[in-house]
Amino acid sequence: MTPLPQVRTPPAALGAAGLLPQIACVTLALVEPETRVAAAVVGGGYAALILSFLGGMWWMQALLRSDERWWPYLLAVAPSLIGWATLLAIIVGVAPPAAGLMALALTLLASPLGDREIGPLLREVPAWRQLRLTLSGGLGALTLVLALLSGRG
Repeated sequence: MTPLPQVRTPPAALGAAGLLPQIACVTLALVEPETRVAAAVVGGGYAALILSFLGGMWWMQALLRSDERWWPYLLAVAPSLIGWATLLAIIVGVAPPAAGLMALALTLLASPLGDREIGPLLREVPAWRQLRLTLSGGLGALTLVLALLSGRG
């Protein structure tokens, strides 16, 4: 039996480093309350960027499988569109930053469900699945904290 691949140090370390921008936004919002709106907008932008990255991962998995169905590609573009629509709503004033961040946080927290539908890699390799859950859960939780802080004015 072939052993399952393990997550190597570079993806684990760099994945963890990907949480640093959101940690910085949360820290700024805690230390300098007058910057909460700015921290929320910057943190929201980062969350939307990561959602686009995740959608790209799903898109590539569907392409590598030569998937001819339409729904994997639809699911793959959904995170980018959710991120864009949320940021637009915040910027034009249709939604307060706290509500937009909440939507982004919930999308990040739900995103591992898409992994189950799109590709076998994260479903079949426990080490990769754990890294994916940790990073999406961490970013989703940090974005949720930022939403709560930005709602405090």
